[in-house]
Amino acid sequence: MMVTFVSQCEKNALKRTRRILDAFANRIGDNTWQTVITENGLKTVHKMLRQSASRNSAISCHWIRSRSRFQLLWVVGNKNKFNNEGHVPVNRTEKSLLGSQYENNWKYLPLIDAFTRLAGLLHDWGKASRLFQTKLDPQCKTSAKGDPIRHEWISVLLFSALVKTSDQPQHDLSWLDTLITQRIDEAKLQNWLTEQQSHQQEIKPLTHLPDAASLLSWLIVSHHRLPSLRVDKEINNLKDHTCDTITLLLQRLKQNWGYENRQDKKEYQQRVSQCFEFPQGLLSQSLVWLTALSSAANHLKQQLPLFMEAMQNGSWRLIAHHARLCLMLGDHHYSSQNNDPNWQTNINLYANTALEPNNGGKKLKQKLDEHLLNVTEAARNVVEYLPFFESEPPVACDIKKLKPQKNPKQGFQWQDKAVTAISHYRDENNDNISGFFIVNMASTGCGKTLANAKIMQALSDDKQSLRYILALGLRTLTLQTGDEYRARIGLDDSQLAVLIGSQAIQQLHQDELSPKNEEPETEYEATGSASVENLFDGDDELRWQDEAWQGILPEEELITVLKRAKDRALLYAPVLACTIDHIMAATETTRGGRYILPCLRLMSSDLVIDEVDDFMGEDLVAIGRLIHLAGMLGRKVMISSATIPPDLALSFFHAYQQGWHLHATSRHLNHQVGCVWVDEFTAHLATLNNSEQTAQYYQAEHQTFIQKRTERLAEKPARRKATILPLPRDKNDTDQQKSYFQAIQQAIIAQHQQHSFPDKLTGINVSFGVVRMANIQPCIQLTRFLLEAIWPQEVDIGPWPITADKYCYCAMHRKNILMRYLNARKSREKHPPH
Repeated sequence: MMVTFVSQCEKNALKRTRRILDAFANRIGDNTWQTVITENGLKTVHKMLRQSASRNSAISCHWIRSRSRFQLLWVVGNKNKFNNEGHVPVNRTEKSLLGSQYENNWKYLPLIDAFTRLAGLLHDWGKASRLFQTKLDPQCKTSAKGDPIRHEWISVLLFSALVKTSDQPQHDLSWLDTLITQRIDEAKLQNWLTEQQSHQQEIKPLTHLPDAASLLSWLIVSHHRLPSLRVDKEINNLKDHTCDTITLLLQRLKQNWGYENRQDKKEYQQRVSQCFEFPQGLLSQSLVWLTALSSAANHLKQQLPLFMEAMQNGSWRLIAHHARLCLMLGDHHYSSQNNDPNWQTNINLYANTALEPNNGGKKLKQKLDEHLLNVTEAARNVVEYLPFFESEPPVACDIKKLKPQKNPKQGFQWQDKAVTAISHYRDENNDNISGFFIVNMASTGCGKTLANAKIMQALSDDKQSLRYILALGLRTLTLQTGDEYRARIGLDDSQLAVLIGSQAIQQLHQDELSPKNEEPETEYEATGSASVENLFDGDDELRWQDEAWQGILPEEELITVLKRAKDRALLYAPVLACTIDHIMAATETTRGGRYILPCLRLMSSDLVIDEVDDFMGEDLVAIGRLIHLAGMLGRKVMISSATIPPDLALSFFHAYQQGWHLHATSRHLNHQVGCVWVDEFTAHLATLNNSEQTAQYYQAEHQTFIQKRTERLAEKPARRKATILPLPRDKNDTDQQKSYFQAIQQAIIAQHQQHSFPDKLTGINVSFGVVRMANIQPCIQLTRFLLEAIWPQEVDIGPWPITADKYCYCAMHRKNILMRYLNARKSREKHPPH
């Protein structure tokens, strides 16, 4: 194949690119190369360019297919240097992102910016207390177990005092004018706090706040952790009460929702008063802080009409979500930086400390007003990037194996038929429907995994690309799915990341695929910054080309959450196959910033949950929250399994539809949801409006699909027949277990007689079966019973217990042997090894 390379690199990246391309191609211009090369050779060039890529890299590769036709194959580095066809722009203009076309339909972005800005300036106001400043003092040698009251609760109390001591505390304009005119009366605030101190447990200080103050209070109080009630009596009292407004939520919040530390009651009583003492004032002497507050308050005041609209249509929830994420990212970023040596202020209040490089002791780092202003600036930068997080992350394109096949294999034609049906549906609706909820119920062995990829490609914006998360419940299944995507879809390591929760499982799986043991990849070392938490546990492992996708997004504010290759994989990889716990952090994280990367990923990535019926109980509730968030962020969701109960499908659809309604409202999009049901027989599509009868309509459509499916399944010969065994009921527990095990023994004999086959060498009838037990101890007891039981003379049994408490290597070795028996596609051996 003949290819042309075009480089738009800058600085040192240009030298590195020239050095690589000069070794493979002829230079026909200053930054242009051309050569005849094999496909494997081109892959080598591509990999080397990715490995050397930086933010200043931009190289395109064009395949010259004929005299009049060429095709863009790929771009390494900054895609913005080229258009979709690989052409280089002849002129450039610059414009601020805020207010530009890149915002698309982000109508409420100015509101997100306004709330983030004010929250950043107030989020650590409570650090001005005597207790916190004493704790930061390098001379302080006390070993207290924690603050009696957390600083974010003190901060929100100070803000509540500011609101309630204003001229008209029931109106947002009143407290905003107080900030705009810089009339912060510290004496009033301290008097109000003194009254609160005497009623710490009885009163709820965040009640009766106006709407904008309520949302701002939520951002301040939750910028480290979400409120978490731990008193069983109060939890039971609130179980049956909904909380669908920010006002109702704040009315319930008290200090004991995770914002106090009473482990040592004596110490608490001795130190709690210091949380309400401010001997060095409340920052009102910092002119730079007051000026920034005035400007931010004026900005929010101008946005109040838009905010009232958001409160009425429910979009305030999206504003709160995005603003909190931006605030926490900004806080993480600037807290990890050194102090500004040029910061000029006479304030002697500090926000944090750093370690002395010589003796390991602590030293004061950032001034409090410096910290508040710079966190605000970093958070506002993140706000500016939000549209980019949604639209710019990379996708996998031009995947040949996902294109319709002329002669598909028998039993897999339904995949292309489903894609055709979806394409016709989108054409009929003029692509006016953006929200989709898909149910794939194809039978086991019909190719759901490949079909999921084809369906998600058909639903992408250009109908030709992939960007989604494939979430699964089991680690080994995740690895196997990654292997299948590589082999059957042709995704390479720059398009697919496989992320699981155990390095041991990953290594054993790799040993199965490769007979030679290879050294595991070196882990990226943590930076040790106390202000930033790692997104994953230390034993997480992945397979991904971590040099890929450099320079896609501005990463200055992401350095604290993109520390390792796994972090970059979760955010950037076009197709991410992972255990579901990595994405569940987006909704289940109550403390710290572990939710940040999963949320950023969901802003640009659709969601596929495979084998969803494997989950139970509270897990399903948590998955429902995840699906709701995906809908809120405007993504498409698919649930996939051969057996999905109707109630489960309805519940997940309802969660998605409610989330999509919020997204569509905030972006002026079509509120309708396209619903897709797919199996190996047919593809059923329907459009559902947002109304009180939506659930009934969905049930009816789902039942129509299920009815057709059961009719078609009844026409096919039964491949699996169930046998229900009667079990005796003995009063004695020991006798009952023995009777239970004896029934299993007789069932094993019956199944052996029905399904055994003769071995070609010995002529002995052989059969293999699985007895699945719910718990480990009964499994071990059953194994012992089967070994000690009396069997017919012609029967010889070899029970093999496989339990979750076995060593990884032992369990994996046994699994590999079973795979050789049961999976003919993975083994060509006629007889398994002894």
